[in-house]
Amino acid sequence: MRAPGDGAEDAAADESPRPDLEESLRQLGVTSRAGFGAFQDASKAFKTLVSADISLARSAFGRTLAFIGVAIAFGASAWLMLASAIVVALVNAAHWPWWLALVSTGVLSLAVTSYAVWRAMIYYEHTRMRATRRQLARLGFGQLADYTPDAGSPKSTRHVTDDLAATGDGVGDPPEIPTRPS
Repeated sequence: MRAPGDGAEDAAADESPRPDLEESLRQLGVTSRAGFGAFQDASKAFKTLVSADISLARSAFGRTLAFIGVAIAFGASAWLMLASAIVVALVNAAHWPWWLALVSTGVLSLAVTSYAVWRAMIYYEHTRMRATRRQLARLGFGQLADYTPDAGSPKSTRHVTDDLAATGDGVGDPPEIPTRPS
């Protein structure tokens, strides 16, 4: 009887039959089909992401236009119709001076206009397609590719791109992206 670790198992493992060429090719075919299947699955997932991102951008653009319309409507018509009625009411009923009545209605109209512009800016951000740009950057494509971690990295691309945006490095604006040091 031999003691463990003296090479008896190693000798038995070396004597086992090795697969022949046909078996090796069959295993290679199975592995390559599995790899191709994984590639197809990843391609479908990426296509779904791009489609969803484009759909979000289209919807966001429509909402942006709607809120711009609201901003214009409240900015112009509120000043012309509602403001004149409020000014007359404040001057006649509340005995306010004309200048105070005009200023107060102007401030109200500007507040509504500011709210609509703020909402339009929020929805307009969705048209930048950030999720697709982050995934393309992870794959090495696009203007953010030099600044994001590699595809196998545990670091989040979202955090890296958000940090770039927070530092004002011009993420998304090609003329403002800093050059990479050599």
